[in-house]
Amino acid sequence: YPFFFSWETGGMSKQAIRSGNLLIAVIGEPDTVTGMLLAGMGNLDAQRNSNFLVVEQNTPRDVIEEAFHRFTRRNDIGILLINQHIADLIRPLLDDYDQNVPTILEIPGVHTPYDSSKDAILKRAHRLTSSAHER
Repeated sequence: YPFFFSWETGGMSKQAIRSGNLLIAVIGEPDTVTGMLLAGMGNLDAQRNSNFLVVEQNTPRDVIEEAFHRFTRRNDIGILLINQHIADLIRPLLDDYDQNVPTILEIPGVHTPYDSSKDAILKRAHRLTSSAHER
């Protein structure tokens, strides 16, 4: 596995990125989060902060937005996985996000297919390659 899961937290340094001491976080539907936890990606730090949010049908948008901000500001997260249909609920945040780490990856849901035309990373890559070809 490219990532080492650690109970320790700390600032994200170039050394931490190189050594792979970063976590994967997930914002997802129950089946997605359960699968990720069964695969061993779950983490609780000393303050009992987790690296996942289970989104149910009645989860308020502001809870999802807060989790997105919390995970993207943490120094120990290298990748944030989010089900694409949940990402659609906070699409403006994803479209405005411009950091490389943590990398945001949109994934399909159990009952929702992946649509590459909505993916913020692919849209950004298309903009970059389009502007490079125009030069």
